[in-house]
Amino acid sequence: MGGWFRKEIGSVDDLRGLKFRIGGMGGQILARLGVEPQQMPPNEVLAALERGALDAAEFVGPFDDEKLGFHRVAKHYYCPGWWEGGAMLHLLVKLDKWLDLPKSYQSFLLQAGEATTNWMLARYDVENPAALRRLESAGVIVKAFPTPVIEACWKAARQHYAELSANNASFRKALESHNAFQTNALSYWRIAEHPYDSMMLRLLDS
Repeated sequence: MGGWFRKEIGSVDDLRGLKFRIGGMGGQILARLGVEPQQMPPNEVLAALERGALDAAEFVGPFDDEKLGFHRVAKHYYCPGWWEGGAMLHLLVKLDKWLDLPKSYQSFLLQAGEATTNWMLARYDVENPAALRRLESAGVIVKAFPTPVIEACWKAARQHYAELSANNASFRKALESHNAFQTNALSYWRIAEHPYDSMMLRLLDS
């Protein structure tokens, strides 16, 4: 999700000067549009929203966000969280230690990592819809970012990536690989996945 906002976001102008609890590259990109990214541990965010030290905050999604109580102060819940299209778990192991492991142990760790990620994603698929319904029942206003805001963010992101690529060969290599896969995958998703999802949403709502 795109986060909790004390006030409605109607245009790109509404982003300027916005004190937004958001980390990483998403914050760097939004800063290009006038947002003031704030770094803050989750347990301090609600109090900061209450006293006006923050205008907005993003964390994960409905299931986790509900527990932190952001909805008690910031009623506008925006989507999508375009800077983080999905959750991902990581396990970092020093290369020399990894190479010292027997092949069977390496296999166990790889399988455990895959199983844990699949469990995590499946759990969110179950828990998030129910949490979102509870939040809406509590008066939360769920809406998509306006199209001009999304387009401005897309443009700012591409500029940011281009600058990073010009100065970082590793980033450039990763981005090129990502973009090639994304283009290839979307060519199929627009034929199969998107029409199927749209059909199911239409038929289930009718």
